[in-house]
Parts: sequence; C-alpha cells; structure tokens
Amino acid sequence: MACFLVPAAEAVVTTVVQKSMEKKEVSDDRLAAQAEGNEEIGTGKVRFSEKLGWLNKMLWGGTALLAFEHLWHGEIVPYFPFLTAAAQGDTAGMLHEMATNGVLMAVLVTVVWIGMIAAASILEKKDNRLTAGEKEI
Repeated sequence: MACFLVPAAEAVVTTVVQKSMEKKEVSDDRLAAQAEGNEEIGTGKVRFSEKLGWLNKMLWGGTALLAFEHLWHGEIVPYFPFLTAAAQGDTAGMLHEMATNGVLMAVLVTVVWIGMIAAASILEKKDNRLTAGEKEI
C-alpha cells in the first residue's frame, strides 16, 4: 500500500544531511590544504558524505522500485489521494503496513549500509598500513 513512503522519507532526510555535509567537508578540506600550503585537496579516505550518498542511492533506488511495483498492482493512482487504500478508507491498514513493512525495509537498508561502512573502514585501514609500509622501505 504505502510501505515505500518510509524509506522515501528517510532518503529525503539523508539527502539533505548529505548535501550540507558535502559543503562543510569541502570548506574544511580547503582550509586544511591552505594551512599546509598544499594545492592538493583530499586525504585518500572516503568522505562520510560520500558514504551517506551510498545510503541515499540504496534508499532512492528501493523507493523507486517499490513505487513502481505498487503502481503496477494498482495501489497508486494518478489522482488524489494517490493511494487506493486512502481512497477506500483503509487508512488504518495503510498506516499499519507503513509501521511494519516500511520501517523494517528502511532499517534493513540502513543495517546493510552500516555493514558497507564497516567494510570500507577495514579496507581503508588495510590500505593505510600498506602505504605506510611502502614508505618505510
């Protein structure tokens, strides 16, 4: 019915946070580069805003897929109130589905993203150790 609205709401929030973090990280990198006298910007690590972009892509992609599936099954219509459950007076059922299925999907996507963050962190540490080992030789 409307389970895709929960991941969509999370995607909206994380997109806003990502955009504001990108601006802050770029300005912080420029200040750090100016303080060190370097023209080169970047540390070789994946910025958190970029990692947050991974979550956004997963959430927006899942939302689009779910919205298409609901459209295909006739649960979304091109006229107000757009959701057939709301038009038929099954608002309680729609809210229950959002609270159970929608929240579960959003949490599951976020947990998978946290696993991706952990894997990226391990790979960054491994890369830093290899790079430090090459410099010592």
